[in-house]
Formats: sequence, structure tokens, C-alpha cells
Amino acid sequence: MSEKVVIIGGGLGGLTTGLILQRNGYDVTVLDMGVQIGGCLQCFTRKGAKFETGMHFIGSAAPGQTMDRLFRYFGLSDEVKLSSLDNEAYNIVDLDGDKFRFPVGREAFIERMGGYFPHQKDAIVNYVALVDKISKASNLNSFASDSRDMAIDAEYQTRAMDEVLSSIFTDPLAASVLAGDLPLYAARAGKTPFSQHAFIMDFYNNSAYRVVGGSDSIALALQRQIEDAGGRVLIRKKAVKIHCNDVKATAVETQDGEIYGADWVVGAIHPKRLLELLDTRLIRPAFRSRIMSIPQSSAVFALYVSFKDGAMPYMNSNSFCYNAQTPWNCEDYTDSDWPKGFLYMHMCHEDGARWAKSGVVLSYMNMSEVLKWKGTPLGRRGQDYEDFKQERALRLIEAMEKHHPGFSAAVENWYTSTPLTYLDYTGAEDGGMYGVAKDISLGAAGRVPYRTKVPHLLLSGQNVNSHGILGVIVGTIVTCSALLPPGRIYEQISRI
Repeated sequence: MSEKVVIIGGGLGGLTTGLILQRNGYDVTVLDMGVQIGGCLQCFTRKGAKFETGMHFIGSAAPGQTMDRLFRYFGLSDEVKLSSLDNEAYNIVDLDGDKFRFPVGREAFIERMGGYFPHQKDAIVNYVALVDKISKASNLNSFASDSRDMAIDAEYQTRAMDEVLSSIFTDPLAASVLAGDLPLYAARAGKTPFSQHAFIMDFYNNSAYRVVGGSDSIALALQRQIEDAGGRVLIRKKAVKIHCNDVKATAVETQDGEIYGADWVVGAIHPKRLLELLDTRLIRPAFRSRIMSIPQSSAVFALYVSFKDGAMPYMNSNSFCYNAQTPWNCEDYTDSDWPKGFLYMHMCHEDGARWAKSGVVLSYMNMSEVLKWKGTPLGRRGQDYEDFKQERALRLIEAMEKHHPGFSAAVENWYTSTPLTYLDYTGAEDGGMYGVAKDISLGAAGRVPYRTKVPHLLLSGQNVNSHGILGVIVGTIVTCSALLPPGRIYEQISRI
């Protein structure tokens, strides 16, 4: 009889973990607390306009590249349609009105950046070579379990992103431009490792795509794959307790009183949410205290806009806008200077779209701003909360007009969310966009292990490795490797 695995959380981490284990002989049940699965893959619709909440675009998905092979491995290629971003400007970094366009491909990138900063051409070449070298330290670069360059991986996990950029470039503006996509990983000066920047830069510079029709198609396709393989994915199943005996985890209890017996339990949720489900002596106070004290990544205020018909040309790029000549420290704002920067993207409703139907503007917001409403129910937080959101939305629209003239006139309807929304829908502590923060000063104390101190209880999802579609899948492979023979998953991927 197959061993039973119960997975808490139906986001990308829970679904990919469930699919790998189900295909490899385990009996999998995925439990999700929401009315729809997906976590950060969830989408919502208002007045006919659809909006994405987290997974806005992906990289390295051209034929033969990493995500293309992983899509085929997970059975997504035929069900999830992709639309390429502009190969000449997949990202546009706007520093106080000066725009810098990022093209796809190493040589094109060197040429374009060299045009912007001819006096830094050698530094740009060295930067691209370093990014390439660090990215090749990833197992998934060669789909092998033993190919990592551990030395370079270790070095650049302990050196801050801003420090390394400053050591390469003598022109601070060049360093600022190359850090311009930092909202994708909520980078903080002196804290975020350069390796995280390098992996993400390489991931998108290889190729960049949006998901046509919304990233919820990824979640639904993974669900179908799990169910076709014999597993189960259940919604409205909020876990309230993980049962343990004297030696290991044994079951998951849900809010409706159901108990799901398990040989293995996987928590594909925030580690703090997992600890709240455990009342056992198998978790030592020191471990609980360490996990509870890890800092979280920055939270965000989101402005979701739908456009009037034919009013907003579809923008096939991601726009990173700042009110200064630097992208750093936008999370350290005052009431008078918010927003210091924001990320603006359109939803891809169809490949080759001429006009945009909807888009999103994201700007950092600290949980402290909305803490007084914490614990209030969704949709019933009170008029003062609605007034707060409206005031911030109007400020963000005004800031958008400076960088994208004509934006406000094209908007038909708009909606908002705060860190509280993210906390309620995903369970992310403090509403953090990307789970626990990567902080070089914490060393091992800042990392979340995939093996908990409770035998037969594992962790999966963005906190185990990193966020984003590739970061989560790497974490999934690490977690699943605890239950499968060494190298099996890489062997399976390599055969695709």
C-alpha cells in the first residue's frame, strides 16, 4: 500500500510537491484553505476585468530553457499559454524620468548597457560574466544533483548585493540601473545577497514571458495533473492542527473536523503558520523561537486598474519607476514621501494584444500602517480602512501620471489591497511578498530548513529556498528528495 502524504497549502509549492510525489508512488492529498487553489497564482475578476495577484511574469521559458523543460516535466506546456515580453525591453527602469531598457540576451544586454554607460563597458562585461557564473551554480542549470559550484555559491550568498555592485562599477548610476528590478525580490541594502540578484537577473535575461489569461491556469493545470495521477486536491480545508504521537507527525485536522491520516505531512505554508498548528514536545522551544524571529520580506500596497476600451496601449514590458536616481530604500518611507517607487505591469489577456484591459501597480507598504485593522474580517474592516486605501490609491495614481502620462484618463475602475489582504489570502507573515527575508547578517539562523524537528513533517514552498516560480520549484525538489532516491527527480527532468 502506498504511503500517504498530506500537504497543507495548495499554492505552487504544495501543488508541485504533490504532483512529484503522486507520480512517484505516494498517495497525495493537498488541503487548501481557500475557495480557489493557487496561493500567489490566484487571480480575481471584477466587472469583467481579470487581475493577477502574485505571479506576474516568468523567465527562461524559451524552447530548451529551464522553465520550458520544467513546464514539460509538470505537464503544463499544452495547458498554459505564454506570451513573450518585448525582447528589446522586457524591463524598463525609470530613475526620476531617465529610462533604461533591458533587452533579452547577454550580448544584447552588454551592448545596450554599454551604450548607456560607455565608460563602464568593461565593468558591464565583468558583471554579466559573474551573473552567468553564479547562475551556473544552480542544480537546475544542468538538471543534475551534484553539479553546484559550492565555493562561488557560498561566497555570493554572504556578500550584499549593493556592496558587490559598488565593487564592480565606479559609476553609481550604472549600479543603480542594474539594481532597478529589486522589487522582484524586495532587496534591501546591506542585507540581500548578491546571489539572489544574480539568479533573478539571469532567469529573466534568458527570456521573459507573461502567462496568457492569468497565472491561475498554472494552478488549475497542476491540480488536473495530480488528480489524473490519482491524488486529491481539496479546497475550503483549513488546517487547524497537525497531530503527532511520541515520535512523528501522524495526521492533519481541518476546521470542519475532518482528520486526514498521514505517513508524511508537508507544510507548503509559511513556517510560522506551520508552528501554530503544532502542540508537541518534538518541537524544541529554541527551534520555535528561531523560526518566529526570522525577519520577513517587504509587504506591498496593490492598485488594480481596469482600462477603458481602446484607451491604454498594451505595454509589453515591466516598468520600474522611482522618484530618485536610485531604487534603494523605497521601503523606508515617510507619510509625506510615499510612494518612493513602484512596479507597473499589464495583464496579458491574449497573445499579441493591442490594447490593455487591466494592470497592477505595486508599491511597498509596511504592515505597521494597517496593523490597527489586523484581525478584522475581509470586506468588513470599516470605513476608516476604506478611506485609508482610497487616499493611498489616489496618491499612487498621481505618481503614475508623472512617469506614465495619460494613465489616469485611461482608468475605468480601480481596486486595492494592502499587506492585510496578502496575510489573509496567503498566510504570509506581516503580508510579506516573498516570505522570509534573505539577510546575509543572519547566516544559517535566517534559513528555513525543509526538515523540521518533527520526524515525518517537512516544509515546502518559497521559504525553503526562494520565491518565484523557479525558486519555489527548486525548494519543491529539495523537499521531495527527502522521500525519493537521490537524483531521481533530476533524472526524470533530464529525460524530458
